[in-house]
Amino acid sequence: MKTLDELKVKIFADGADLDGILELYRNPHITGFTTNPTLMRKSGILDYEKFARQVLEKINDRPISFEVFSDEFNEMERQARKIASWGHNVYVKIPVTNTRRESSVELISRLAQEKVKLNVTALMTLDQVRTVSGALADHTSSFISVFAGRIADTGRDPMPIMKEAVEIMSPYTTQELIWASPRELLNIFHADEIGCHVITVTHDVLKKLSLVGKELDEYSLDTVKMFHGDASKAGYQL
Repeated sequence: MKTLDELKVKIFADGADLDGILELYRNPHITGFTTNPTLMRKSGILDYEKFARQVLEKINDRPISFEVFSDEFNEMERQARKIASWGHNVYVKIPVTNTRRESSVELISRLAQEKVKLNVTALMTLDQVRTVSGALADHTSSFISVFAGRIADTGRDPMPIMKEAVEIMSPYTTQELIWASPRELLNIFHADEIGCHVITVTHDVLKKLSLVGKELDEYSLDTVKMFHGDASKAGYQL
């Protein structure tokens, strides 16, 4: 089993809790950050730009992705340019389509050719990967986020899809594949195994990093102690 230091896949923290982001920033295994409007809403963030600038005041040496939230392409473009202006390490997340299933590929291509760093998000099919990868080409530094966790939620094995996505993107040196929406820590090792460049991991899953490589007999004993301790604290009697 590989140690964290032996992994080639880069680990990005996915979340919108400022304190949690800054705590993970101190972890050398976390080399980038992503967020999205859903995570920001769950964290109670009301001022989008204020939150982003607070993060960027503290973190300017690792990639950070912030997402547009309009459903209209002209407004997406305006938001993308504004978000990109916030910092040299900012990647603008553009959804692969809008809510009407209209492709974002023309906007993606235009922004990429103008050197806006992009993170194209919410992909789940190889046809989407081919289209987006072709649009990005080698115009700009970019990520393609394939939601492997959501693919797995449908009962499909994401491993073959992710492996082929790596191959589709391989002609382009400026593109990196993100394994998005992982469901468990083991997915980090899955992503590494198939040559995925990056995996985005939520803060709650990242709390389990200290368990990597833990001896299973010791983990078994810890589990027994937990059950016994909780039963004692509850005062259960038979």
